[in-house]
Amino acid sequence: MSENKSLVLLKHHLKSLRLPTMQHECDKIASRAAKENHDHLTFLLQLVELEMVERERRAADRRLKAAKFAYHKSLDEFDFSSQPTLNKSLVLELMRGDYLDARENILLVGASGTGKTHIATAMGIAACGQGKRVRFFRVTELITLLLEAREERQLLRLRMQLAKQDLLILDELGYVPASKAGSELLFDIVSTAYERQSLIVTSNLPFESWTEVLGSERLTGATLDRLTHRCHILETRGESYRLKDAKRRRKPGNKQNENDNGKEET
Repeated sequence: MSENKSLVLLKHHLKSLRLPTMQHECDKIASRAAKENHDHLTFLLQLVELEMVERERRAADRRLKAAKFAYHKSLDEFDFSSQPTLNKSLVLELMRGDYLDARENILLVGASGTGKTHIATAMGIAACGQGKRVRFFRVTELITLLLEAREERQLLRLRMQLAKQDLLILDELGYVPASKAGSELLFDIVSTAYERQSLIVTSNLPFESWTEVLGSERLTGATLDRLTHRCHILETRGESYRLKDAKRRRKPGNKQNENDNGKEET
């Protein structure tokens, strides 16, 4: 059998086996192996490694898409100098993902605009890269979904979908008070996740003020009891990044401010 015919058959079989990277790269790797005098096992190993790398890349992309992050942010983009009291060493340690295997939670507490969502998102993206299933929700969005699912008798199905995740990120708890029914449904998610999944929760409220959102002291106590049992707490402080940026832009002599004013005048 000629070399060209063998290559055509090999590509056909690889396509049938759904190994697209090996199919596209086999002739290139074969040429390199012949040139560098590699044996057949080295040739096969290189092909398989390419397929595995590409398959993991596609899987990571699917996990990122399924997580439904509000936006994508990495920790490299976070300005730790603006948050000198934030425990940077703990943040870097948590980025490794050991807390996920231990089913531990992370609570990010601080004023609006101090980077809580940025850090939570960066941790979620890192978890996707570590092979974990992640889902991002704003708390108000999740409560709305839960209430709608209950009305449509799809609550059990939604709960099962959420229970399959390795990490649930609940963002912005505290911005809008929840109804009694909404608070109870949210507690059910937290309770179900307890020691089975990891949760990252961001809030602009100190713990003693969570009753303003959840309504009942009893429900608030039970929620905090489960969240904080196996938990890492990160606190952000200071002025909102967005507010500081707005002030900077409004300073006299700021070129960006002058450009913006010029655009407004035209």
